Amino acid sequence: AMRQMKEDVGRNNILYIHLTYVPIPSGVNEQKSKPTQQSVNLLRQRGIFPDVIIGRCAELLTREIKSKISSFCDVDSEAVITGLDVDDVYEIPLIFETEGLPEIIHKKLNIYSPPDLRKWRRLIENLKHPTREITVAMCGKYTKLGDSYASIIESFHHCSAHLSCKINLEWIETTDLQDFSFLEKIQGIVVPGGFGARGAEGKIQVIQHARERNIPFLGLCLGLQMAVIEYSRNVCGLTGAHSTEMDAATPHPVIDILPEQKTITEKGGTMRLGAYTALVKKGSVVQRLYQAEEVSERHRHRYEVNPAFHGILQEKGLVFSGISKDGRLVEFIELPHLKYFVATQAHPELKSRMEKPAPLFYGFIRACLG
Repeated sequence: AMRQMKEDVGRNNILYIHLTYVPIPSGVNEQKSKPTQQSVNLLRQRGIFPDVIIGRCAELLTREIKSKISSFCDVDSEAVITGLDVDDVYEIPLIFETEGLPEIIHKKLNIYSPPDLRKWRRLIENLKHPTREITVAMCGKYTKLGDSYASIIESFHHCSAHLSCKINLEWIETTDLQDFSFLEKIQGIVVPGGFGARGAEGKIQVIQHARERNIPFLGLCLGLQMAVIEYSRNVCGLTGAHSTEMDAATPHPVIDILPEQKTITEKGGTMRLGAYTALVKKGSVVQRLYQAEEVSERHRHRYEVNPAFHGILQEKGLVFSGISKDGRLVEFIELPHLKYFVATQAHPELKSRMEKPAPLFYGFIRACLG
C-alpha cells in the first residue's frame, strides 16, 4: 500500500520517512549503522525508497554516522535526522526542528509553512522547570499497575505544562482501606473508572472525606457513581444506597441499569460506548470550564444514575450540571459551594491533548493549587 501510494498521488506528493535504530553497543562506544542499512535494503526491495531517515539513538548522531547512512542508504546527508532518546516525548518536535526536519519536508513537498513552536517551547520549559508542586491521591483498585490509568496520568502531564506545576501522584489502593492519614499530605483526590465491587466502599469513604473536608475532588465514570452513592447515604439519608452492580438487593438502587436495558442479553449490549453529547447547565462549574453549553465526551460504562432518585438528589443540593439530550441521563454532577467537587460519567482524559488539556482536569489542578 505504501509503495502504491506514490503512483496514486504522484511522487512529488509523498514523502517516505523511515524511523530506524542506531545502537551504541556496550564496550564499543560507537554508533552503528548496520541495522539501518539492513532495514532500508528491505524497504527498497519492496519498492519503498526513504526520503528521510530518523535514527533513534541515545546520543546525537555524529557527522560520520550521518555521512555513512547517507552513502549506504542513498539519501541526502541533511535528510539523516537524530531521533534522540528523551525523558519526555513532547520534546521530540523541538529536536526535529533543530535537526532541520521541517525544512526538508517543505523542500520535498513544495510546502512552505514554517512551524511556530514558541508556545510549545514554553510548555516544555514549564515541564522541565515547574514553579509549583502538589500531590494528588489516585484512589482506585488497579493502582499496582500504573498503566491502567495511563490516559489520566497523561492528562495531568498536560495540565503540568500549562500551569507550570509538578504533579506527584499518591497511589491509594481502596480495597480494605483503613488508613486515611494520606489525606493530610495531598491537595486533591481523584476516583477513576473501574468495574466491580472490590474497593467500592473505600472509594465511597474517600469521597466522603473529600466532601466534608473540602478537598478538591474529581470523579471519573465509576467515580461519579461512587459520589452519588456517598451523597445518597450521608446527605439524602438513604441508608444502604448502592449500585445494583455491587448489591443487587440494595433498598435504594441509586445506580442501576435502565429498565429497557435489563432485557438485553447480548454481551456488551448494555454498554454505553463512544462519544455522547451532554447539555450543560448555564452558570455551572462545568459550563465555566468547558465554555460551552453542549459538551461531547467519550464513554465506557453500563450503569447510570437511576432516574427515580434524580428528584431527591437535586432537592438535597447535588447539582446535575450536565445531562443527556433526552434529559434522562446524568453526565456531570457538582457541588459548587466547595473548592472543587466535580464528577462525570464520561472519560474526558481520552480527549486531553498537550495543546488543550481536558477542562475538568485543568480546573481540578487549578483548585488543588489554591
